[in-house]
Amino acid sequence: MKMLIVFSSIMLFVSYMMIAQTQTAKITFAEESYDFGKIAEEKGPVTHEFSFTNTGAQPLIIQNVRASCGCTAPDWTKDPVLPGKKGVVKATFDPKGRPGPFNKSITVSSNAENSTVVLTIKGEVIPKPRTIEDDYPMQIGSIRLKTNHLAFIKVFNNQIKTDSIPVVNTSSETVKLTFTNIPAHLSVKAVPAELKPNQKGRIEVTYDGNKQKDWGFVMDRIDLLINGKADPNNRISISATIEEDFSKLTPEQRANAPKASFNTNEFNFGTINEGEKREFDFVLTNNGKSDLIIRKVKASCGCTAVTPTETVIKPGKSTNVKTIFDSTGKPGKQNKTITVITNDPENSTITLRVTGDVVKKTE
Repeated sequence: MKMLIVFSSIMLFVSYMMIAQTQTAKITFAEESYDFGKIAEEKGPVTHEFSFTNTGAQPLIIQNVRASCGCTAPDWTKDPVLPGKKGVVKATFDPKGRPGPFNKSITVSSNAENSTVVLTIKGEVIPKPRTIEDDYPMQIGSIRLKTNHLAFIKVFNNQIKTDSIPVVNTSSETVKLTFTNIPAHLSVKAVPAELKPNQKGRIEVTYDGNKQKDWGFVMDRIDLLINGKADPNNRISISATIEEDFSKLTPEQRANAPKASFNTNEFNFGTINEGEKREFDFVLTNNGKSDLIIRKVKASCGCTAVTPTETVIKPGKSTNVKTIFDSTGKPGKQNKTITVITNDPENSTITLRVTGDVVKKTE
């Protein structure tokens, strides 16, 4: 008798659970994957609607729809979907800048018994035909350039490097390119010097590290003249980081080289009121066996003044790099840097930091 009662209880529980399950919402999509096929990039975004039906017994609420990338923008039916009624999940894909095949997912979360459903869209983006504007985005007068900034990245002080900027004449007349304000360490020429309509060429720049008297990151700006005419907006920037070449040092020379070491690499002035100044001396010691030469000291902003007491430090000696931080016009958290460049072959560039909080001045 007891076994019969237990068996009946189990059957009642199972029946209850089956009935309970039929009383929930259920989301059923007509399709869970869609192939856009080939789409043209220049025609812009494409959209597909995934239709679904609530095949359950309770109102269906879509709680969230999440796409696998920002290129896919989802939308969906926001109101509760009654049993037997339909709704949609829209997937919009933006092909701009995304040539080639794609396969993206859209995760649908709801209160249905199948609470998570993953939809997919795929296809292939046919890239738009490239134009002169795409290949030469920088307009200067009647010509177009790939860029108006030529970065040499690293140039050693005994090195000569050459690079170029592609250029095209988009006008209906022949143009002649010349240049002014050229520093001694640069030589610049147009190849060819004259460009016929629609003709392509290049602006060739040679950087002579032997003639550059500066160190670290250096930026030069030269003026471009078109048919002899100057325009203050027609400029090309040339940048490089100038470093000393230690590659030819012998093991003996390295062993006898200078060695730069600071007592600390950070000065935290704490909390001060806007307009106040704080001073600090970074102590630089030469722990090497030959003279340590300070090539350059540069702060990241004009609010920080730095002055080394000496620029040549004998072995075993030290010097102060006096730092003054002026908080005028600098409210909030501060993180300024000071770059110190020396002839230490193992640590030629050292970065010091000035940090703290500046309380904004009240009117």
